[in-house]
Amino acid sequence: MSLAAGKPILKQTILQIFEIEAQANESPEQSRERIAEKLTNAIYDFVKTGMVKVTVATTGTAAAQTGTGTGNIE
Repeated sequence: MSLAAGKPILKQTILQIFEIEAQANESPEQSRERIAEKLTNAIYDFVKTGMVKVTVATTGTAAAQTGTGTGNIE
């Protein structure tokens, strides 16, 4: 999955986090802690959806390669 495809999922997850916390009856400190933990997990999962695309240019023989690579996360 790409970051672009994962973005709506992240948004929906964040909305769900806030909707659930809006109904909570605990102290604000406990709510903030839960929100932070859930947001951390949602962002972590979102970042893992990214695909790393790399272009590598090498020179050498089949046994010994050297080169450089460039890439980005999509």
